[in-house]
Amino acid sequence: MISRKMIIKNETGLHLKPAAVLCEEARKYSSLITFTCGTATANLKSVLSILGACVHSGDEIEIVVSGEDEEEAAAAVCRLIEEGIGG
Repeated sequence: MISRKMIIKNETGLHLKPAAVLCEEARKYSSLITFTCGTATANLKSVLSILGACVHSGDEIEIVVSGEDEEEAAAAVCRLIEEGIGG
């Protein structure tokens, strides 16, 4: 299991477009990929789950990745977040 804390950098938070980008990337991996923000927990393989977490710009999320390709999955998802997920 890998756990990393990240700050959401894009100005609009995790609205539909960034949620879809994250979801598309997460679905490439067999590992379970979730995040928590405050009291909300979301599955990164579900756009509705991501949107339901109501993540805003500047919020800290904790990404948790567990599975056989967790290293690759965590690196890919964290890279997207670090780069701003397309604004």
